[in-house]
Amino acid sequence: SSDVQNSGKPNPVYLKDIAKILYVNRDPENIVHLNGERCIGLAIYKETRFNTVKAVENLSTALDDIRKALPGYNFEVIENQAAFIQGAIDEVEQSALIGIVLAVIVLFVFLRRIGTTLIMSVAIPISVIATFNLMYFNGLTLNIMTLGGLALGAGMLVDNAIVVMENIFRNLEEGMSLREAAVTGTAQVGGAITASTITTIVVFLPIVYLHDAAGELFREQAWTVAFSLLSSLAVAILLIPVLSMQFLKTSKMKTESIRFAGYERLLKKILRKRNTVIVTALLLILITVLLLPLIGSEFIPKVESNSFKLNLKFPAGTALKYSDRMVKGIEGIIRQVAGEDLRTVYSITGPTGGIAGDQQSFFEDENTAGIRVFLKENHRRSSDAIIFALNRVLDEFPEIEAEIVKDLSSLQSSLGTDQAPIVLEIAGKDLDRIRAVTQQIADSLKTVSELTAVETSFDEGPPEINLLVDRVRAGINNVTVQSLTDQLRDALQGNVAGDWEYQGEMREIRVKPPEIRSGDLPAFPIQTEGREIPLSEVVHIETGFSQKQILHENQSRIGRINAWLKGDKTFDRVIAEIRDKTENVRLPEGYRMTIGGEEQKRVESFSSLQFALLLSVILIYMVLASQFESLLHPFTILLTLPLAGVGAVLIFLILGRPLNIMAYIGIIMLMGIAVNDSIILVDTINQHRRSGMAITGAILQAAGKRIRPIIMTSLTTILALLPLTIGFGESAALRSPMALAVIGGLVTSTILTLVVIPCVYMLFESWRGEKAGTVND
Repeated sequence: SSDVQNSGKPNPVYLKDIAKILYVNRDPENIVHLNGERCIGLAIYKETRFNTVKAVENLSTALDDIRKALPGYNFEVIENQAAFIQGAIDEVEQSALIGIVLAVIVLFVFLRRIGTTLIMSVAIPISVIATFNLMYFNGLTLNIMTLGGLALGAGMLVDNAIVVMENIFRNLEEGMSLREAAVTGTAQVGGAITASTITTIVVFLPIVYLHDAAGELFREQAWTVAFSLLSSLAVAILLIPVLSMQFLKTSKMKTESIRFAGYERLLKKILRKRNTVIVTALLLILITVLLLPLIGSEFIPKVESNSFKLNLKFPAGTALKYSDRMVKGIEGIIRQVAGEDLRTVYSITGPTGGIAGDQQSFFEDENTAGIRVFLKENHRRSSDAIIFALNRVLDEFPEIEAEIVKDLSSLQSSLGTDQAPIVLEIAGKDLDRIRAVTQQIADSLKTVSELTAVETSFDEGPPEINLLVDRVRAGINNVTVQSLTDQLRDALQGNVAGDWEYQGEMREIRVKPPEIRSGDLPAFPIQTEGREIPLSEVVHIETGFSQKQILHENQSRIGRINAWLKGDKTFDRVIAEIRDKTENVRLPEGYRMTIGGEEQKRVESFSSLQFALLLSVILIYMVLASQFESLLHPFTILLTLPLAGVGAVLIFLILGRPLNIMAYIGIIMLMGIAVNDSIILVDTINQHRRSGMAITGAILQAAGKRIRPIIMTSLTTILALLPLTIGFGESAALRSPMALAVIGGLVTSTILTLVVIPCVYMLFESWRGEKAGTVND
């Protein structure tokens, strides 16, 4: 050392003498756990133009290759949207097949002949194949909605074939030759089934051209049903007569089919009391209208799911590591509450950065977390029961804001229902007045027992320290704002001094001074012209909370309130209670409050569907008027619509199910299906009238001839839809309201068509001055 000093060179100072050198990971932005173990979360999204199921198949193959390349690492798929899609498609296919089998059984029971049953059964696959061709040229794919359309139309695929085949069968029973029966039988009902098919198709035209969520959701399904009905009409008119010529025996037919001789005797008695029957039907319709408000409504059906998520928010300013500790504690609570029903717990603490795969209803920060809970497939307790138990436990921790939300299907997410269902917005000019009104309304909403996790856009954000530069003092001390900012940033975040190579990768070198606490900030030394001054010499230090977000809409500032639902009360009744609670809140002049979220979508969709329903009725009348060349008889047939509405309303009332957009689509479909029976009946009556029969004789003979195909077509449609109402998959709840509406409406419309429509026909003819003739016993 004496040599070094004598040479005049300075002594070396090593980096280890003035700093701690650590090779560590960067501070995490978030912390992810899977079943309590630290892991890395990865969310993978597909391009819009690609198929989800196919993308997941390719991804699974890639993951298998990655597993082989990285032995010792475990890759676990937490959530797979393709599983829901594939499961729903498989369930729809199964429901459609069961429905087709039930429809074929109905045909055999009524006709008692294997040959005729097989002929009509052939109409189903041929119609389906023809439908696939039309779907291909229209650019449709096989998905939940198109397959759902095929399942909904499975029972109707044989309706036209039933009417044609039954009429051929009847002519054979009456002694016609096989060729004459095929030609005459098809011609007798050709006009009726064409009109009934067109009326069913035209009800879907308004749906195809809707531009809201309902239109986007049901457009492909509407096209599929329309294509399947067109295919079935072509098969019934062109193929069924040919198959009958080839496969039916030419020998005299034995009358082995089910007969309805007692119906004609009953109808004679009913016609004598036709005024009483019509008044009773009108009273039934009136009672149904009065019962309608008792049925609740919602935007989209609730789906029983095997998973749910907890959105957690800890006190503002909670550091990431402390938030993670609390999440671990809540994970333990979840394991205790769920018990043996629990399959997987997946948690993300801190900002998700997109790896959560969903939206959060609050601003993400280090004091927020999300926990996904997945139950076993055969879990004993329902997810609702587990959620209720978790809510009771979490209510004991008032410092934690927690909301528990059921996971939604991809269909619901695509409709935008993954945000908070209750959203209120207060718009105005002055932000302080908006804040005051928003808080007042939020406080009133917290008294609504059906709401949970009520939060506003004015809730306090994370704590912050504001440094207000005293420019006079800063100028005296020759401290610029840029210099002040640079020194503080280096002290708080560190300074990147470069990169160095380590194990084949470039690593960042970050130089950081000792951690500075908030209380040490006033004395923090600022370097200026070779001297140091404390930070408090040039700035004023203020503490507070940051504004979480400032929202604007249509050039107006708005305050937003989000709330989530709990309990079993229907959505529209919760909205009514919210309106009652907010009625007493006086808004300043020029300020307005609107209810958005799911309620806005519900109102918009219901309004457009009601318009579509009205337009469908008008289109049906136009088709019927052109078919019958009369303005009066279409009214006779249209009376079937309110009779069908009776069953649709009653089935939802009896089952305690609310109306939603799925149910409305079912009701619109019902309008086109329910009139088919009346068309067949009225068309046959008119044929007998043109041959010279009196009104009464024409009605009785037509009703006796057509009761069998009417009941057969109704039963095949009902039984084909029945599997859709009792499915057990997650998608079953989405399709069930459609099927229920059609089934309930068909039951009442079929029964009342056979009783009320003949009475109305006779009444209208009597108004025209026609003689009814004598109704004899």
